[in-house]
Amino acid sequence: MDLAKLEPGRLRFDGRTAIVTGAGGNPSLGRAHALLLGARGANVVVNDIGHDPETPGYSGTASAAAVAEEIRALGGNAVADVHSVATEDGAAAIIQTALDAFGGVDILVNNAGISIAAPFDEMTSRDFRRHIDINLMGPIWTCRAAWPHMRAKSYGRIVNITSGALAGFTWLVAYGTSKGGLLSLTRSLAAEGATLGIKANAVNPGAFTRMVAAQQEPTSPVYRHASENLPPELVSPVVAFLAHEKCPVTGECIDAVGGEVRRTYVAQTPGFTDRNLTPEMLAARWNDVMAGSAEGLLAHGTFDPTQWDVKPYRAGTAARAT
Repeated sequence: MDLAKLEPGRLRFDGRTAIVTGAGGNPSLGRAHALLLGARGANVVVNDIGHDPETPGYSGTASAAAVAEEIRALGGNAVADVHSVATEDGAAAIIQTALDAFGGVDILVNNAGISIAAPFDEMTSRDFRRHIDINLMGPIWTCRAAWPHMRAKSYGRIVNITSGALAGFTWLVAYGTSKGGLLSLTRSLAAEGATLGIKANAVNPGAFTRMVAAQQEPTSPVYRHASENLPPELVSPVVAFLAHEKCPVTGECIDAVGGEVRRTYVAQTPGFTDRNLTPEMLAARWNDVMAGSAEGLLAHGTFDPTQWDVKPYRAGTAARAT
């Protein structure tokens, strides 16, 4: 990506400090987000733990230092951080890195995560817990650490990287659960931050990253389609817009997949009201409960990972999204 070509862009981040977690991989969403924010003038904290012994699906090691150096080589300001979001202390240390290096934090992009494709009853308790600790509790801890600093200056932008899997995919129960919780966190933070100058939004990305490469065989249709059509750089403009001071919304979830941008939202049907409700009445009027516009409903995912060429599941082989 030629960052120089992005400099004339109207939306810039001069004087703002951004933290991007899980940003050391290549290819990766986090790296693309960090590079774009750095190109638009932001001070960037590039966070990544580098290597996780429980993620053998990956080759190589992510490097926060390497991505930070990329940004600096292109004229930007960046520092590396290697703390884990999975613990409260680790998350607090990430925020402290921003405070020490740049004196504050304005933007928090919660991108770090793991994903395993495996049957619900085969996944170990350890792997399920890791999804919650990293994908959901990680953003909770980073947001809690950044929140007082954003509140003090009456300004903050939080962008949580969720997933279309929150609608419910076979073999992605742990991942979808953690990402669904992250959407609820986003909406709750948006509500609480509304009077504080803090906006929180979510992005459902679709891109070829090390997570895809670790989880899918090269023969998988998902691998082939993503590697040929879905560069991470086509997600980053959406993240940057939601992270900007001119962002007009809060509590929203935006899809960003290969240049396609859509809004994802949860809807309710009109249903019916009857204070003499009985199970039999509900059975008779079930169609009234279910009636509504299909476009206005967050339906179960149409993708079926059982039809993908997924790498065999082994305990402790989570794929880390960097």
